[in-house]
Parts: sequence; C-alpha cells; structure tokens
Amino acid sequence: MDRKEFWIETYGCQMNEAESEALKITLKARGWSEALTPDTADAVILNTCSVRQTAENRLWGRLGFYKHAKEEHRFKLTVMGCMSERLKDAMFSRVPEIDLLTGNFQKNRIADYLEKTFSDDFKIKLTEPGEYEFFTRHSNKDFKAFVPIMHGCNNFCTYCIVPYVRGREISRNFKDIYDEIDRIDSGNVKEITLLGQNVNSYKIQAGGRNMDFPALLESVAKRVTNIEWIRFLTSHPKDLSDRVIRIIRDSPVLCNHIHLPVQHGSNKILKLMERNYTRESYLALAEKIRKNLDNVSLTTDILIGFPEETEEDVKYTMDLIKEAEFEDAFTYYYNPREGTKAYGWGDPVPHDSKIERLNRIIELQRSVTRKKRINKIGRTMKVLAEKRSKKNKLELLGRTEFDDMVVFPGSSDSIGKFINIKIEDISGDTLRGKEE
Repeated sequence: MDRKEFWIETYGCQMNEAESEALKITLKARGWSEALTPDTADAVILNTCSVRQTAENRLWGRLGFYKHAKEEHRFKLTVMGCMSERLKDAMFSRVPEIDLLTGNFQKNRIADYLEKTFSDDFKIKLTEPGEYEFFTRHSNKDFKAFVPIMHGCNNFCTYCIVPYVRGREISRNFKDIYDEIDRIDSGNVKEITLLGQNVNSYKIQAGGRNMDFPALLESVAKRVTNIEWIRFLTSHPKDLSDRVIRIIRDSPVLCNHIHLPVQHGSNKILKLMERNYTRESYLALAEKIRKNLDNVSLTTDILIGFPEETEEDVKYTMDLIKEAEFEDAFTYYYNPREGTKAYGWGDPVPHDSKIERLNRIIELQRSVTRKKRINKIGRTMKVLAEKRSKKNKLELLGRTEFDDMVVFPGSSDSIGKFINIKIEDISGDTLRGKEE
C-alpha cells in the first residue's frame, strides 16, 4: 500500500487515549503518517465514548460532518470503541458511509483491516464477542504515558454502561506491565498513569505468584529510575485499602493525588446506584487519606439528577462537598443509558431541575476549589511543563503532582521538563507563577 495519512479523534476516557496512541504508533510503523488536518487524511478514525448521551450526541454530529466531507474527497472512515460496541449494526444503518466498524475486543486488528478496506474496497464490521487483548504501545519521545493494567468492570453500578461495553474485569499479566514500564523508563517519559476502570480490583496469579494492586503499585514505584511521577486511575471508594495509602505515603514517586469518585452524597441515592458504600464510610476514608498523606489532593466525580433524587438529597451532596473539601470535581447530570439497570426506571427528574441543581453543585465546588488554590499562593511547587498556552504564546501550561494546572512564562525547550514554580496568583481555577 502506498504511504497514506491518518487522522484520529479521541473521545472519552484515558483508556481511549491510551488505545488511540497505540494505534497511531502501529500505523506509523506500517508506513503511515499523521495528517495535519482531517482534510488531507486518507483515513479518519473516531475512537468513541458511550458513557453519557451527550458524548454520543457529539459523535453523531462528527459522523454527520464526515459523511458530508466524503462528498468532497475520498477517505476511509473508521469508528471504534464503546459506542461501536454498544450500537453495532445500528451505526452502519444510520451512517452507511462508515468503512470499518470495530468495538472494544478487536483493536489489535484495526490496522490490518483498515488497510484491507483500501485494497478490497468493501465495508468491514468487527463487533463480534471476543477476549480483550491489551493494546498498548508508546513512543520514547513522549514525556507522559498511560499504562493500562486492567480492563472492564464487575461493579455494575445501576447508571453505568461501562461493564456492558468494556466487559468483565481482566487483569493484565504483571510481567507484561513490567516490560512496558521498563521500555518507557528507558526513554523520555517523566510521568506514567496506571489505568483501569477500577484499578483497586487488579488481581492476577502468574508464574506461581499472586499479585494485587497494592503489590503492583509498590513494585512499579521501586522499579522505575527515570520516571519521577506515577499516578493511577480510577479508584472505587469501596476498594481503596489502607495498604495503598501507606505505599503512596512511603514512595517519593507516587503522586499525592487520589481521584476517588463519590458520585453522590445521599445514602438513599448511593444505594439506588449500588455503589456499596455510604456517605459516612466515604467521609471516613477521605479523613484517613488526609491524615496519612501530607498536602494530598482529593478529587472526585459527582452525578446529579438520578431517579428519585430530591432537594434533600442534593443538600446531602452539598454538605458532603463542604466536609470532604475536594480539590476539584468532575460534575455531570444523569443520562439514562439503555442496557443499564436504571434505564428501566425512566428519567423522572426534569431536565431543567437537573441543570439548576448541577449549577448549584458546580458553584459550590468552585468556591471550595478557589479557596484551596488561594492557599497555595506563595508556595514553590514542582511542575511538569506540558504545552504552550493558547492564550499567550510566551507562557506554558503545566501540572503539579496534585493535578493543579499552572501557567507560567517559559519557552518550548521546557516542555516535558520539571520546573520549580513560585506561585504568585490565581486566575479562575488556574495557578499563576514564575520559575524560581
């Protein structure tokens, strides 16, 4: 096949980002190059998300755009990921211009079949059930990397589509994880994130050895030499152990940041969601984390507008935000997802009420976030410079180990490097400072 150009758009979670990166490297190894814009691409690939209806609506819009773009120039359209896994043939029916459709269990075969659509000029659907194969590759030129350690979820929260599109939990062989991290550690990577729908559930027996998440986390932290920061996503509150907290405390490379989705502050709603913890047990865990980890940053997810939610339930959630003092929160309103248990309960909370309640939650969390950011003014913080600021080309954007965004004057030569920044001010939720 002649040298061709590809364009990938990634939506949704960090697992999708990791898999898109692996596909990019695979295609480049086969002689493809990455297009500067989709207008020149021979292949356009959409890696999709199905967690919320708003994500799918956005994808339908992009598919409509590329459907019409095909009238202007010839290219192959590939759709992969969770939305493909959920809808399967319905996507072909609605957008017959799709050339290759693949779900979550055939990603290692995408490059082969994408090239086949050019040589044979026919449409291909790869959505049959299968065993998930970890699809991971990294460039040694990158300074950040995602390392999947497990896939799928066994929790079946009543609102969540993930177990249905990603499948049951599969833990990756720790020897493969070690091999991947060793390769990454030999390059320019400064930060890695261990990924899983619930990393705390990681557990595998291989080579006569049992390995759970605390053991894996501790061994990876001791293994690296050039990598300076290690993060992990995501933790379920019912599974985060005292042992993990101690390992973070005792390791200089594990970031003092834990993302711990609470989802709601009402025990009634948590029970309906089948989260298997209470507000009291969550707050006790948050207190334990703060007592054991100095200056720890605790972030969360909050879901508003779930069936049977009342004003009293919203008040419980606002009270929990005040007590937990999250550094930040990803907040969203409930979308019924077909196939989940809660889908059969309808969507009784009016949309306008969801938006009004969500806005109150966002406003409260912003006030908590701003207060915690202001308390960092005057401190000198280690920052990993990530990219140029779009607003000011003379400034860079970076993050601290606590996941604070920081803007500061700097040149492109600093991107991918650690810099000590004296925090001088705050703009919105972003810290501002100068190199010390």
